[in-house]
Amino acid sequence: MLEIKIILCPVDFSEFSIRAYHHALSLAEHYRAKLVAQHIVELSRYPYADYVASTGDYAEFCRVLRDGDKQQLQQFVRQHTHGEIRPELVVTQGTAPDCILSFAQAQKADLIVMGTHGRRGYDRLVLGSVTNRVMRRTPCPVLAVCRPPHESMSADIAAGEECNHAHHLNRILFCTDFSENSEQALNYAISATTEYDAELTLLHVLEDVPSPAKTEGAIATATRQLDKLIPPEGRKTVKIRMAVRIGKPYQQIIQFALETQVDLVIMGVRGRGALDLAVFGSTTYRVLQLGPCPVLAVHI
Repeated sequence: MLEIKIILCPVDFSEFSIRAYHHALSLAEHYRAKLVAQHIVELSRYPYADYVASTGDYAEFCRVLRDGDKQQLQQFVRQHTHGEIRPELVVTQGTAPDCILSFAQAQKADLIVMGTHGRRGYDRLVLGSVTNRVMRRTPCPVLAVCRPPHESMSADIAAGEECNHAHHLNRILFCTDFSENSEQALNYAISATTEYDAELTLLHVLEDVPSPAKTEGAIATATRQLDKLIPPEGRKTVKIRMAVRIGKPYQQIIQFALETQVDLVIMGVRGRGALDLAVFGSTTYRVLQLGPCPVLAVHI
């Protein structure tokens, strides 16, 4: 069974950060894990920092920023925390990706939960630089939480949605391209499915089918490959389905998640090197950005 003892949730006070924090809180309650809420003071956001440094008041300037952000973090946690969990609050100074990664490594975090878009904004092609760098460099899984584009987060919050109930997982989707060393990601999928008594679907997308006449055979072959992935113990304890789609992987994954009302997508990511950027960018990035539910990215 997967053990989650320490959960790190970076907080930048954005709406996306609020949603991520709600998920982190729910997971901490379910797994009885320690939750750490981390805020990073980035001086690059203050264009007058260089001027202050030249006047000799730099240390005091940084202290005032840290103290102010610590108070804001305390208020954030008071407003959005429900139940028995009492998060540890941490305020660090530096660049966000580096601070998140170094803290997660030092604390041996089992999971990082973060919103995919924060104050820096985003475009339609790539994720924000912070989430991007963290997901590509951290050794532990990252749960990326993003409000689907067609939903209005501000409206929900204004209406009083505080997400004070647990995020129960009923349907989990594991996506695989049959690459080597994906066993760890599948283990996370099976463990989460068992933990929440959910239904697990193994999905493979055929991107290049030689001809319509060979489609049926290609689907049958892929289905057999999916079946081979299921460990013997998993067949006894987990409700498992298999699915094969044809088309662009990210489009089919998103469409399948929408059709089946998936609560969580789990994907293995290969990727700290430049050689993996195309695969990671073309599929995982777009599922994270455009998908209808949180995505758990597991390094393989």
